[in-house]
Amino acid sequence: MAQSIHPQAEIGLVRLKVQQLERSIAFYEEVIGLKLLKQEGNTAELTADGRRTLIVLEANENYRISAGRSSGLYHFAILVPDRISLGLALRNLIKHNIAVGQGDHLVSEALYLNDPDNNGIEIYADRPRDTWQRSSSGEYVMTTDPVDIEGLLRISEQAQWQGLPPGTVIGHVHFHVGDLQQAKQFYCDVLGFEITAHYGSAALFISAGGYHHHIGLNTWAGVGAPPAAADATGLAYYTVALPNLQALAEVEGRIRQADLSCQRQDDVIALSDPFGIHVRIGFER
Repeated sequence: MAQSIHPQAEIGLVRLKVQQLERSIAFYEEVIGLKLLKQEGNTAELTADGRRTLIVLEANENYRISAGRSSGLYHFAILVPDRISLGLALRNLIKHNIAVGQGDHLVSEALYLNDPDNNGIEIYADRPRDTWQRSSSGEYVMTTDPVDIEGLLRISEQAQWQGLPPGTVIGHVHFHVGDLQQAKQFYCDVLGFEITAHYGSAALFISAGGYHHHIGLNTWAGVGAPPAAADATGLAYYTVALPNLQALAEVEGRIRQADLSCQRQDDVIALSDPFGIHVRIGFER
């Protein structure tokens, strides 16, 4: 049985808990640039290409805005196809007077913001993979430098904003966790992701197939941070998409060998990490 998750594994959709559905739909359409694919009851599905769901909004007016001092979502990251698309996204955020953080991570350039329910969002573009550098220990060299904002505005000056383009995907997810060693045991030893970088002693980045990271894990909310409250806004669950049944069987085998509780329905396995973060693994995108 393979010890690493299939190299074609990727992050699929994320399902977010929000207070007001119409408010969130308007934000994700107008500010982020996604399109409404389907709305039913208290949920809505959002897309970039009109076919693939990237975000599901689950609304309940009784949800409390998360204060962020718990394990759970730090941010989910929307990967756009190129630097021009990132520049256009920046222009649209400026148009809507959105407070934006930013970071040049060498492997990528990223913009950071929060939605109306304090769910963290990253919008980013990768640099070409052949430019990513590794340290002497084999880990990717990543940092947080200032983004060339003027360059992003300049390169997108002649382009027209029409929302996030087809080819936009969920590139990665990043979580607050209570213990990095426990997180490594679950995500690497059981699920099979591989370590790609450490960021000091309080953050770990992991991926499939040599990507810089599909999942970030940090203890910035505090070692021992408790799970997010069930009635708090944040992440309901995220998905990991696998290319075939054999890849799913390998992951399921490791989960059951570790004696972790999980549920399988059709070709999707649902389980939680040690910090109450819910994941569905299979063909759901």
